[in-house]
Amino acid sequence: MGAGGARWCLALALLPLLPGGLGKPTARQERARQHEDRPGFQYDHEAFLGKEEARSFDQLSPEESRERLGKIVDRIDDNRDGYLTTEELKNWIKRVQKRYVYENVAKVWKDYDLNKDDKIAWEEYKQATYGYYLENPEEFQDATDQHSFKKMLPRDERRFKTADLDGDLAATREEFTAFLHPEEFEHMKNIVVLETLEDIDKNEDGFVDQDEYIADMFANEEGGPEPDWVITEREQFADFRDINKDGKMDKEEIQHWILPQDYDHALAEARHLVYESDVDKDQKLTKEEVLDNWNMFVGSQATNYGEDLTRNHDEL
Repeated sequence: MGAGGARWCLALALLPLLPGGLGKPTARQERARQHEDRPGFQYDHEAFLGKEEARSFDQLSPEESRERLGKIVDRIDDNRDGYLTTEELKNWIKRVQKRYVYENVAKVWKDYDLNKDDKIAWEEYKQATYGYYLENPEEFQDATDQHSFKKMLPRDERRFKTADLDGDLAATREEFTAFLHPEEFEHMKNIVVLETLEDIDKNEDGFVDQDEYIADMFANEEGGPEPDWVITEREQFADFRDINKDGKMDKEEIQHWILPQDYDHALAEARHLVYESDVDKDQKLTKEEVLDNWNMFVGSQATNYGEDLTRNHDEL
């Protein structure tokens, strides 16, 4: 493969990273995953371990998974009292989430910092991701590919400039982290809302109506009756999403939906794990209770999901 082809493959490989949701999921992403994951525990595994770490439990036997989970439980138990509280689980999930975000940035940094000055200029990023397309547009005959690149390039530039707080068009690691993971940064909230609107607003009227809201998570390709959960989502839209009851969501309502001020993802997941595993209903978990419900926390060859302790945990 030539250098141009290699750059094209790199661009395709990196495009999925751009929308952001690699760190803390928005309410929109959580909603979609909850419907997709039933009845498995993939979502719980990713929240508890981090997405990358969760995958490596695929190689473990159930016995190995339970053994390693037991070691993780010891690390989560901050006060060493033999119990995991909701607070301890929440703090663990937040650490896993933060570690995943910064490791992800470190992993792709060298692909963009072409001149090795420990900054990523917009021109470096554009060249690494879109250079081959810009130099060889005639090779992109597929209308879908052309549309993807024409849409993503200005969208990336807009996001990059928003993340670039000092306006020098060169991102520090923190600024580049905001670019790749805007959901983690207060000053990027408007970009998350705007990109969500652009993704869902198929008729491009500047709003999200109920049908667009539903189409974002359910495609009724067979034309049959909608499942009960879709009907419930329509009711959610009418009762809670559409605050001013005009039949559609504006940007403010979209922000209230995907980035609610009173919603803590890590706390919600911690409460869920305690609720599902707390046999004696004392609002905390023993190691035995966690291990008895081990396949909710981690996976294995048998459950086809999970991981953590194949690495040094001191950094968590």
